[in-house]
Amino acid sequence: MSSRDVVLARVRRALAEVPREGAPGGAGAGEPPLVRNYRRVHGSRTAAETVDLLAENLADYRALVHRSDLGGLPALIGRLLAERGARRVVVPRGLEPGWLAEVGAEVVEDRAERTARELDAVDSVVTGCAVAIAETGTLVLDAGLDQGRRRITLVPDHHVCVVRVPGQVVGSVPEALPRLAPGRPLTWISGPSATSDIELDRVEGVHGPRTLEVVLVEAAGGGVAGGG
Repeated sequence: MSSRDVVLARVRRALAEVPREGAPGGAGAGEPPLVRNYRRVHGSRTAAETVDLLAENLADYRALVHRSDLGGLPALIGRLLAERGARRVVVPRGLEPGWLAEVGAEVVEDRAERTARELDAVDSVVTGCAVAIAETGTLVLDAGLDQGRRRITLVPDHHVCVVRVPGQVVGSVPEALPRLAPGRPLTWISGPSATSDIELDRVEGVHGPRTLEVVLVEAAGGGVAGGG
């Protein structure tokens, strides 16, 4: 058994005698049902306010935040890569081709056989995301078609992540979880890779990109956004 299997087996054993609401009694008869009435929404915000909060918290984590509409997105991505001096950029196979229309760098499509050494030879990566959480300034990637393998977002030193707003933005972590499949490889990103030693000296780029650029693109339709 893997460590994951061991942990999950212990959780199941711990909950085995807790009756579910409406279920007949058993070893746990007479015990109250397990209550899961967690608060999902914190406060009241409009969709625009939720997106603004996301931008604020992303910037607080030292991500570079940009705004665009779909028409201006290719030029913006091209400019960000050019300013970075990127000569080679890796992209997932399902990324919208139009997003790269004004990219001057060599575009390297990711494939399963690409190694970490090969990815270390590229300068940047461009992806979409699954959901963005405003309150924590977090981007969640789930290896979807426009995000690709986790590896491509951890090895290159520069990550450009496109978030469709407001549809991909929620207010809180509890609002994000129902959108995510626990069986998928989830990567939670709050700013560029960083760590601190006991002296609290911050070091960036230890286990991921030193530079994270987030593009909040106004997408037609698709409403969500957190708040209540």
